[in-house]
Formats: sequence, structure tokens, C-alpha cells
Amino acid sequence: MKIAIVTDKSRIDLIPSEEGFKEDEQKRKTVEELKKILSTKYDCISLIADENIINQLKAENVDLVFNLCNGIKGDSKLAQLPALLEFANIPYTGSSILGHTLAINKLYSSQIFRAENIPTPNFIPVFSTDELYGLDIKFPILVKPNDEGSSRGIHQDSLVFDMDSLVKKVDEELKIYNPPIILNEYIEGREFSVGIIGNGHDIEVLPIQEVDLSLIPDNLLKFYSFEIKAYHKDKTLYHIPAPLTVEERKLMEETAVKAYKALSLRDYARVDIRLKDGIPYVLEINSLPGLMKGKSSLYRMAEAMELGYEGLVFKIVETALKRYNFDLDTTIVNL
Repeated sequence: MKIAIVTDKSRIDLIPSEEGFKEDEQKRKTVEELKKILSTKYDCISLIADENIINQLKAENVDLVFNLCNGIKGDSKLAQLPALLEFANIPYTGSSILGHTLAINKLYSSQIFRAENIPTPNFIPVFSTDELYGLDIKFPILVKPNDEGSSRGIHQDSLVFDMDSLVKKVDEELKIYNPPIILNEYIEGREFSVGIIGNGHDIEVLPIQEVDLSLIPDNLLKFYSFEIKAYHKDKTLYHIPAPLTVEERKLMEETAVKAYKALSLRDYARVDIRLKDGIPYVLEINSLPGLMKGKSSLYRMAEAMELGYEGLVFKIVETALKRYNFDLDTTIVNL
């Protein structure tokens, strides 16, 4: 079996340089690690997605794409490579066109969560700063791009406490990211990430991670912003498994799986949750969570159990192959 790890071209010209640099670094290191692991069992190559990606995949006789593409630009950029692959009938890991489109769009996903009675912070979409003056808003508010993940576009100044700061931040975001910009009620509570692998009735929840920011410098606001993820990992504590009561853990797992299924996700994802007064509020779901060794949440979760990082990578592949009804006993290449 031949697997192609496919990732994007750089977006450094489209998003702020700090974020673009970190994104490129994460892509490069993740591809290196995945290729090293997958090459022990499969014929494995890596490719950069461009206008000729389907021709390249066919020329290489690729059986499965390990999809790492966030897309370059557009409202549904996470779904772009899956759309091409489905058109060409090439199997791939991860969520479908629909799943990625819903998960990346915070407005649509929040509306679905609300319709499915899944707790989520109150939200307001805005397309221009003019809309802000007529809103009945309770501060503080977290200002987010509608269609970015991994804290891109969520900085320390994204948590605002007054109208002047809100207008300024929304104006900045509208110049960089696709409208609408989402205004989220800020939930003051403990922060968790829940990793999920599987499909249908065969779903596994990884050990829950709690993000502890108690050691972050006092001059920084205590939420998981880009600055904290990028520059203060050494001061961020990750408790895995998270210290939860049996009831809290069960409720959080059930809520995460319900949210995963509500967005029609598949193979694997990460659900970010804040727990307040016993209620697990789903902040968002990353349908293409990072897999970088030593850095990503899913890496830490897998390492906290028997599965391990290598096992996680292979399980993602095997989950996708099972979904496509491949015979797992005949797919391994003896290298």
C-alpha cells in the first residue's frame, strides 16, 4: 500500500508573519515525523497540494492520502482537498467535505450545537464594526475569526473588556480574516481538550487533557491565546488524564462525542471545552487537529496511554482504511 502525506503550500503571505511562520514550522515537522513512522509499514511519500495534486497522486499510484491540508484561502478551505479527492475517488484520512466545512465555520457549528442542546458560549456574528453599536453586549467578549483553527487570530488582545477595544479588534480582524467575525461570551472556567478517534459505534475517547495556565506570567490574560501556545509552552501545564470526578469525565466525554457526531466528523478530531458550574461548554471542534510530535494535544493524550504517538498515527490510518473497507491484513508493505 502506498500512502501520500499531503500538506499545503505556505500561507505566510496571507496571515500575520508570526502565525504564518509557526504554521509552516508545524507542517514541516509533522510531515517529517509522520513519514518516518508510516514508512516502517507502508510505502510512504509526501507531497505539497497545488493545482496538479490529483495528477501527481495518480502518477504515484497512491492508495490513501494522509490529509494534513488546512487549505489556503476561502470560506471552506479545510474542505478543498477532500473535495478534490472525492471527485477523483482517492481515499483519504479524516473528515469529509461536510464535516470540515461545518467544523471550521464557528457560526454554523455553534448554531448546530445550540440546536442539538449541546452547551456552547453565546455568540454573535458581525460583518462590520457598524453592527457593534446596536448590540446589547455583556463584557468580557472573546473576538474570533469565523474560519480559522489552532488559535490563529486569537491573541491576547482578542479578549476585550469595553466597546472601544471591541471596535478596534473587530476592525483589525476584518482586514485579515474572512467575515463574519464571531463575538463569543467568555466562559470563565477550567479548560479541557478531548481527543476522539473512530466512527459510528466504534469511537474511542482519549485521556482528557486539562490546560493549566496558573504559571503563565501575570501580565498575560489566562486563556489559550496564540501567544501562550507559541511562546509560553514551558509555563503551560497539561494534566493528562485531567483531575475530574467520574461524573464530570463521563459528562465531558458524552458531550464531546455528541458534538463530534453532530458535525458529521469522522476518523479523528479534538473538542475544546470549558467547564463552568458543572456544565461542559463546547468552545469549538478542530476537525484537523495538530499531530506534531512533542507539541500537539493529541500527541500528549496518546503518550499518556498505551497507544503512544506511533500507535496514534497508525490508528488514524487504520480507521480510515476500515471506513473504506480495505482489508487491513493485506495493506502493510514489508520493507
